[in-house]
Amino acid sequence: MDTILSKYANLLVKYCLEIKRGDQLFVQTTTLAEPLVREVYRSAIRAGAHVEVDMEFQGKSRIFFEEAKKSQLEYVSPFYKRAMEKFNAYLYIRAPFNLMENQSVDSKKVKVKKDAHAKISKTYFKRTGTRDMKRNLCQYPTMAAAQNAGMSLEEYETFVFGACHLFKDDPKAEWLKVRKFQKKIVDVLNKREKVQYKGDGIDISFSTKGRTWINSDGQTNMPSGEVYTSPVENSVNGIVNFSYPAVYMGHEVEGVTLWVKDGYIEKWEAKRGQAFLNKIFKMKGTRNFGEAAIGTNYNINKFTKNILFDEKIGGTIHMAIGQSYSQCGGKNVSPIHWDMIGNMMNGGEIYADDEKIYDSGKFLFV
Repeated sequence: MDTILSKYANLLVKYCLEIKRGDQLFVQTTTLAEPLVREVYRSAIRAGAHVEVDMEFQGKSRIFFEEAKKSQLEYVSPFYKRAMEKFNAYLYIRAPFNLMENQSVDSKKVKVKKDAHAKISKTYFKRTGTRDMKRNLCQYPTMAAAQNAGMSLEEYETFVFGACHLFKDDPKAEWLKVRKFQKKIVDVLNKREKVQYKGDGIDISFSTKGRTWINSDGQTNMPSGEVYTSPVENSVNGIVNFSYPAVYMGHEVEGVTLWVKDGYIEKWEAKRGQAFLNKIFKMKGTRNFGEAAIGTNYNINKFTKNILFDEKIGGTIHMAIGQSYSQCGGKNVSPIHWDMIGNMMNGGEIYADDEKIYDSGKFLFV
């Protein structure tokens, strides 16, 4: 474990965040991830960084939302504000105690806090979009995450570390191979202006004119393995069914189908979780799409109810309602960015400017 965590930390510090001497690095996680934090701290200090760590204890978030008054909900930490505005790098390590902890908290309280942090969130998206602040989101295996994925902790550790190529002698070299492979894909897509997804319950098209497809090669998410863009907001038309469950804020919605006209989601259905979906679609910007993407990581071959992994499953597409990516040229604004995933392995096709470039989970030109 020590060797794996050392390799993990070095990958995060040297490849994902590209830490340089004098960089200010902010690390956020829970106390469960202390073994990985220790190695990240060691690696970052050796690289010459100034490191600040914030580790959340069990129940902190729930206690806050149960007990906080309006003035406390509206409070923005001066340190957090400074970190988002000035620090060079930000690492968020997912290491949950309980994935359902906030499922029943007062949504009005959550909104007050989100609204109070809106300006900081805008700064965060702007700085991470240009890589002015180098950001990475990763996972530390915990029992809660393992149970959610339907695995033992040992199985889940193997899954997480394998998805990150940590069992390879040189994980960085593996991610450079991913970068090279996906560059061929984005180079093709960035020369086209219209994309269409077709599959079981899927026939949806959108324009990418003036937008950029991004090669997600593990620097902003670890693991990664996807190419993504923000479609032209009023160009999305058709129907899309998401065959995988959609999970957001501890809520699981199954069998989601969306009907879209000129970028606006006119109708929606879910086989399970309709009430939660209805609630989400009342929020600003959620009836437009902020992202369209294609998963390319064939080392991730099972659904784990964790979007960090699930959206990268090789042979899938996903689309996100809500917030766009500014680095892609997206303009939709929303407090929500919710990825929903569709299977393309059994006859799914992708067309770019009416040319078929993808069939049953594989690109035809790479």
